[in-house]
Amino acid sequence: MEKNIPIAQRELYTPSPFTNFLWWLSTAEKELLADAVIDRNRYKIIGMTVLATWAFATLAWTYFFSTVTGDSWMAWPLGFFMGFIILTIDRALIKGINKQNKHRLLPLLFRGMLAVTIGTFMAQPALLYMFKKEIKLQTAYDNEQKKINNSHVLDSLYKNRKTELQAQKTTLQNELQFKLTAVSKARENFLAEADGSGGTGKVGIEKIALAKKHEYEKLDDEYKQQLTILQPTIDGIEAALKEIDNKVTQEQQAYAANFNDGFLTQIEALNNLIKTNSALQIRYFLLVAILLLIELMPVIAKSLLPAGTYDEKVQLREELEKDMANGNIRREQVLKDLYNDLALQHDQETITAFFNITKADREEKMKEFSNKWKTGNHQTFDGLWEKMKKEILTKQEN
Repeated sequence: MEKNIPIAQRELYTPSPFTNFLWWLSTAEKELLADAVIDRNRYKIIGMTVLATWAFATLAWTYFFSTVTGDSWMAWPLGFFMGFIILTIDRALIKGINKQNKHRLLPLLFRGMLAVTIGTFMAQPALLYMFKKEIKLQTAYDNEQKKINNSHVLDSLYKNRKTELQAQKTTLQNELQFKLTAVSKARENFLAEADGSGGTGKVGIEKIALAKKHEYEKLDDEYKQQLTILQPTIDGIEAALKEIDNKVTQEQQAYAANFNDGFLTQIEALNNLIKTNSALQIRYFLLVAILLLIELMPVIAKSLLPAGTYDEKVQLREELEKDMANGNIRREQVLKDLYNDLALQHDQETITAFFNITKADREEKMKEFSNKWKTGNHQTFDGLWEKMKKEILTKQEN
């Protein structure tokens, strides 16, 4: 509670260092505010709102940088630096809000937009911290979905080539299978003819059996030759298909290696979580509104709190300083005019004295030139005049 100090002793009031700090945060002039008893607490309240916003901004930016850099030793200095920038902006905003400003709506609208923009961004790190566990699960789910989508993209990218190679392999294998079937059929005919279970029904190697044996051996040789020719091509096709599969696997691994839990990844997971989780949607917007109010607190407090004697003192002090500045300029102008007038007067007297003193000498000088011209025959009168103009006559000042 403020004590009711007598008027004769009010100048003895000395604010505490913390009060001075709060006044500095609220952009108040402590020399004028010390005697404004009611406004002391008002500007302490404004200073507390600025302090709270500053602390919130520092923590929010520190967490933001921790998600970006992953190094707390770097995150804290950067967080304090950005918090100081927010503090500077808030002090500039509340300093411009005063009752003397005749055009308050447009500046206040601009300050509100600026505060909303900054507050919206600052709310994101705070929300990420609050829903850290849920976002971690959503991030893992999103990464798996990204892997599936990337796998589909890679499959479509190599699909035509794999289909072409697979078709070539199938064609070559069908040719070999067709030849192998013919060889197996010929072998079965030969064996059936030889044991009497088929063909003519005679047991033993007869002419027909020998002919079937020859046919079987011929087809078997052709199959072996064809296998020798086509098998390297089939092996090459299988190697190419395996190479494509390995390339797809490597690209999937490289793509998965880029997954992280950075700021943008968490923001994306938060947006996806909000879309799919109805229980989170309302609470999300409520939290955003609360965090925005934290950022807007200094502007709201300065706008809502009534103006007191301090504002009157500020206005009167500013008018006094303007009058004193204008008076000093006028007095300076009077002194300069007086100096110039006196300088002109004394310069005129000096020039007049100079011409008066040198008058006789100039006449003597002209007589000397005239005598030399009179006794000499080598110079004309015009030449004498030119010499006198050069030596005696004065030149006009530019």
